[in-house]
Amino acid sequence: MYKIPLFDLNYSKEEEEAVLKTLRSKWISMGPNVSKLEEEFAKHLNIKHAIAVTNCTAALHLALKILGIKEGDEVIVPSLTFVATVNAVRYVNAIPVFADITSYEDFSIDPADIETKITSRTKAIIAMHYGGFACDMNRIMELAKKYNIFVVEDAAHAPDSEYNGNKLGTIGDIGCFSFFSNKNITCAEGGMLATNNDEYAKKANLLRAHGMTSLSYERAKGHATKYDVIELGYNYRMDDIRGALALTQFKKLKEDVKKREKLRQIYLKELENIDNIIILYKNHPYKSTNYIFPIVLKNSNVEKRDRIRQKLAEAGIQTSVQYPAVHRFSIYEKYKVDLPITEYVTDNEITLPLFYNLTTNEIKYISKTLRNIL
Repeated sequence: MYKIPLFDLNYSKEEEEAVLKTLRSKWISMGPNVSKLEEEFAKHLNIKHAIAVTNCTAALHLALKILGIKEGDEVIVPSLTFVATVNAVRYVNAIPVFADITSYEDFSIDPADIETKITSRTKAIIAMHYGGFACDMNRIMELAKKYNIFVVEDAAHAPDSEYNGNKLGTIGDIGCFSFFSNKNITCAEGGMLATNNDEYAKKANLLRAHGMTSLSYERAKGHATKYDVIELGYNYRMDDIRGALALTQFKKLKEDVKKREKLRQIYLKELENIDNIIILYKNHPYKSTNYIFPIVLKNSNVEKRDRIRQKLAEAGIQTSVQYPAVHRFSIYEKYKVDLPITEYVTDNEITLPLFYNLTTNEIKYISKTLRNIL
């Protein structure tokens, strides 16, 4: 066991009680908790529709289906992301086109590189807000308008992040959020699709539940006695146990984000005079959820990075690499592309611990240990 883990759950008796209440209600599939979560999340985003699904991967898949992305279409994606961002493109038989990130200090997909990758077959861009920090959405939306293409926001890291006064996930055509076990809001597995478009929301509600015209909870309440199946849909429904967990976690989101910002500031102070590391998003002007705290080693290589991680582990500090470059995975070899900044970063990035209950003394210990190793 590590002395300081990479992440730790911000769970308490509130989550336990929410689950017990749901179990005792005898209704555990999608029901009132999920409906309440959708209502509260839509209000939080100041958006018309929030549709709960099994995970963010499902939300991304549904987003591309709803937007009509199909076989032979091209979708521009980052390579520095979790593989689900790109897998969703393959689920609809479209072609992922990898773009580089902006810089060693900004891991957002680069709008300038996006534009060089746009062809007559490009139908969408997926903008992934790395670590909860906003991409250059003004430039991305300008490109979308100029070339008549859709924008899907992968806001898995960013349930409370902002850009020019708007919540991330509400700027493009569809936003996708994650409630995975290590996210700001967690119910083990879960996700949300957000949109202001009534037709997209109607389609999402249909496709997440086998293409059925009514749901079992509605029928149980007597609002419907029969249903038709009008689309080839999926079983992407969130159950009410996870709905209860996510709803409880959602109530903690504001405090979680506030605490993480304080922890980030402590890290910045403790690491400020280490010359051979790069700290990301130092002058980022917008609110961020601070989902993770990544650093990049200067004048380094993958072997050196891995040795440093090993020494941190020996000191009881768990770290991670977020993420391996997707275009290097075997399954994506045929989409080979040169992404020099992404490739350097994926070989030399270290994700340090960051979570609600992390203490000032623990950050000081992590920083001092890293300084000594370097």
